[in-house]
Amino acid sequence: MMTLSKENFEIKREPDVILYRNRAKELAAKIGMSLVGQTKLITAASELVRNMLRYAEGGTGTIEVVVRNNIKGIRLTFADKGPGIKDLKLAMQDGFSTGRSLGLGLPGAKRLSNEFDIKSEPGKGTTVTIIRWKNGL
Repeated sequence: MMTLSKENFEIKREPDVILYRNRAKELAAKIGMSLVGQTKLITAASELVRNMLRYAEGGTGTIEVVVRNNIKGIRLTFADKGPGIKDLKLAMQDGFSTGRSLGLGLPGAKRLSNEFDIKSEPGKGTTVTIIRWKNGL
C-alpha cells in the first residue's frame, strides 16, 4: 500500500470534529468515492472521533489517501493517550458501553469500514485505523 497524501489533526474540542470530518469527506469525494461510501466513512469517523473526545479528552486524527492495486481509498487513524480499553473483545460487542451511549461506536465503525484495526493498552491509550476503499471492496 502506498500513501499519496497525509494530514494530521489535533482533536481537542467539538469544532475539531467538524473540521476533521469535512476534510475526510472532501478527500473521499476527490478520489471519486460514491456518496454511500462517503457517508459510511464519515459516519464511522464521527463515532471514532467522538469516542476519542469522550473517553480520552482528545487525541490525534490522521487522514491519508492511500492506493493498493491501483484502487484509492481513505485511511483514517485515531490515536489517543487516554485510559485505554481493558477488554477489546467486550468493547467490540454491540450494546457494550462504559459511558451512557448505545454502545454501537466501535462495532458500528467496523461495519462501516472495509478494513478496521484497533490497538489499546490500559493506561497508555488506543489507536483505531480504518480504511474505506473507493469501490467499497
